[in-house]
Amino acid sequence: MTMTEPAKATAAKTSIYLPKPATLLESTRMTEHEMFFRFRLDDAEGFSYMPGQFMSVSVPGIGEAPISVCSSPTRTKLGELEMVIRKVGGVTSALHNMVVGQKVGLRGPFGTTFPVDGELQGRDLLFVCGGIGLVPVRSAIHYVLDNREDYGEVTIMFGARTPDDRLFLRDLQEWTDRPDVHYLDTVDQVDTRGPAWKGRVGVITRLISKVKFDPALTSTVICGPPIMYKFVLIELSKIKLLDDRIFLSLERHMKCGVGKCGHCQINGLYACQKGPVFKYSEIESVREAI
Repeated sequence: MTMTEPAKATAAKTSIYLPKPATLLESTRMTEHEMFFRFRLDDAEGFSYMPGQFMSVSVPGIGEAPISVCSSPTRTKLGELEMVIRKVGGVTSALHNMVVGQKVGLRGPFGTTFPVDGELQGRDLLFVCGGIGLVPVRSAIHYVLDNREDYGEVTIMFGARTPDDRLFLRDLQEWTDRPDVHYLDTVDQVDTRGPAWKGRVGVITRLISKVKFDPALTSTVICGPPIMYKFVLIELSKIKLLDDRIFLSLERHMKCGVGKCGHCQINGLYACQKGPVFKYSEIESVREAI
């Protein structure tokens, strides 16, 4: 029997509430608190995503949690996606204890995207990432580097709490070595008991003054802990970067992902629908946004 158009519309609307089974293909510990995961949907028909979006990941009998996608569609097979998950509660603890071959449920993708195939094209790009904020931005960075001719100069800044808290070490080395990328990193503090750290020490805002930007040509992508946004935005205002050229990924307590539960409201804005990627000019005057 062929499904009618109304039936198809109803099925599509219902599917956003129903997790699809997926298989864990790979899991690797990255830091003391974060692990890397690669999943594959058992039925990948019609599935696609773009940088900046998130998925709701469910563990049967325990619950569901929103997780950013850290892979780029330019580097994954159909139905596959990558995530880095921090152990902070029951669901994430269960995920950390999973072994390859086990099943999870996936809903999504949800939310807005970094405009890598729109407003960012043809621009010089500045990526500013703090800590686990590198996770969703990595997707956009890979997308840009895989379509390198579509963009101008690319500068990546990454700050971590300590050297041991740095994520994606292989990627960081690749960006360091690429002649078409300007990569700078720093750590907040160094444990003298560990291996010697020969890099920069200090907050990430100190890196901004080390690079020359043409504000008329530059767009910025920012993601990190809440306190970082305030001071990065202050530094960007000093170099007169336009507010409508600044894109931020804001973390909120997402639950349903479809604007029904209200957990992620920012003074009437639903971060799961209007975000998590916002243009700064759109939320600059919204209380509690930054």
